[in-house]
Amino acid sequence: MAPGKKHRTTLAKIFEEPTRSDVRWADIESLLKSLGAELGEGRGSRVRVALEGTRAVFHRPHPRPVTDRGALRSVRRFLISAGFEPKE
Repeated sequence: MAPGKKHRTTLAKIFEEPTRSDVRWADIESLLKSLGAELGEGRGSRVRVALEGTRAVFHRPHPRPVTDRGALRSVRRFLISAGFEPKE
């Protein structure tokens, strides 16, 4: 399924250079779900994600709702491994 405009915007933010520090984790989860990812709860703030045969574990940010640069780079590598990059 093709992501909608909001999800395309989130995807573009994830791949933007320099790496952003203002992407909301809720937007990332919503994007992943729209791409067909399966999300599961892990211990504490961990979120298990499976997409196109690629698996990863991320930590939900807290107390702030935005994802830090290091985590955003991890999400970017995960998406590339799963075959998803923004179309130019």
